Amino acid sequence: MAVVSAGIDGMCGEGRSASGGSMTGREMEDEFVSIARTLGGDEDGRRGGSAYLRQTHALYHGGPSPWAFTPKIFDDREAAVLRDAAEQMGRIMEAVTARFVEDPHFRSLFALPPYLDRICQVPTGYSRMIPLARVDVFLNEETGDFQFCELNTDGSAGMTNTVEITRAIERSATWREFTRRHPRYEAFDVTSACLFALLDTYAEWARGHQGAPCLAYPSLAVVDYADSVSADEVDDFLGRMRDLGVDARFSDVRDLRVGEWGGDELLLDDEGPIACVWRRAVTSELAQRRCDGADALVDATQRGLVCTVGGFRTWPCATKTVFAVLRTPECRAILTPEQNEFVERHVPLTLILGGPGATDLSRFSQRERWIVKPSGGYNSVGVTAGMDVAAGEWEERLRAGVRDHDVIQEYAPQYATPAMAGILDDGDDPMEADPANNMEGLYLFNGRFCGVYTRCGRNSTIGEFTGRLNMGAFVVHDDAGVAPVARGDE
Repeated sequence: MAVVSAGIDGMCGEGRSASGGSMTGREMEDEFVSIARTLGGDEDGRRGGSAYLRQTHALYHGGPSPWAFTPKIFDDREAAVLRDAAEQMGRIMEAVTARFVEDPHFRSLFALPPYLDRICQVPTGYSRMIPLARVDVFLNEETGDFQFCELNTDGSAGMTNTVEITRAIERSATWREFTRRHPRYEAFDVTSACLFALLDTYAEWARGHQGAPCLAYPSLAVVDYADSVSADEVDDFLGRMRDLGVDARFSDVRDLRVGEWGGDELLLDDEGPIACVWRRAVTSELAQRRCDGADALVDATQRGLVCTVGGFRTWPCATKTVFAVLRTPECRAILTPEQNEFVERHVPLTLILGGPGATDLSRFSQRERWIVKPSGGYNSVGVTAGMDVAAGEWEERLRAGVRDHDVIQEYAPQYATPAMAGILDDGDDPMEADPANNMEGLYLFNGRFCGVYTRCGRNSTIGEFTGRLNMGAFVVHDDAGVAPVARGDE
């Protein structure tokens, strides 16, 4: 774990780096911490931020989501690196998904269970393979290099937290002083960008299905299992959709059915017909919790009775197996030389336990170099970093991984920055800013980079159940000026 920077209290001047040039994102984060410390830790700003979050949908068990007062700040160069990384990976994901749909041999590389293999081939009725995605990276802010952690498509979360925590930070005295020194900045409006991409996808589907009976009932349903979904984030999106004049509601997967309405067969829930589904249910969960409603959703999508944004074909690129597939001869043959070089540089070596290159488990005895992930897992469940367990437990985890066809991946170095917690408990030192590992989730909506979901943690895995802190995010521009980041209304 590398922690870099000249001391966080040793900033020199306003808006300039020690070398006299424009400041890096890391230098500006250090400056933010320094300003907060001159304000005694800005406890009022943190309390005010938490009070603001309680009035929003950025909640966790009824209170504010765990958040970092210290934001993630990107300079223009870092923002450009992240944009290029996201959009290049997006093009690779499109190519992989298209080949999966058309080539049975290529599909076999993913070794999906038969039900998942079948539904991932269901046509969607629009052109883009993956309309909505988030690709996660570890960015080294010192070198500008990055390594991908995983790819997310189904149910990619974090958008509401990103927007609202950013706004909470903007309300603080620390941020006001920071922006006095750095007035040219932008924040990402990822929720709006996501909604416009969603509606654009539906519009394309509708143009190709003129006369479809469901178009007479232009209602949109966010579909998931009620006991799995983040209800607060769904409520946020439903409110935003209704503000745009969209008839939107939440539907539990188990309440869906294909039935007759007005003499036509349509996808229905308890409130009536549905024209467009935003499937937030993870595809593998649809298989694990298969029910009549899940089958109805697949049937309606297959028959063109409903537009299902994301369809089901997004799943192959969301599996942990995809990183292993990217290095196969079959995949290299469909990518450009530039894309193959990109994979070699930025995707950690990933192998399927028990498969080629991973039959001799002694290869992984240096456990601090490796991490094991369930091939169809999500939300960090079942992920084991070798450095977090003893030798005997590691050997047991490897054997279980062979049995379950899990993947083993080179552990990508994480970059740590000082993080002040947004929520202070009794006895906490408001001046404390211990280093925390960072992870950046890069949102891709219809192939365009539209923002960053940043979070940090002090464990080897950064997840909901490992003490994660959600972070706000800003891009601060230098004097030369750059093209603005993607906005939700473009």
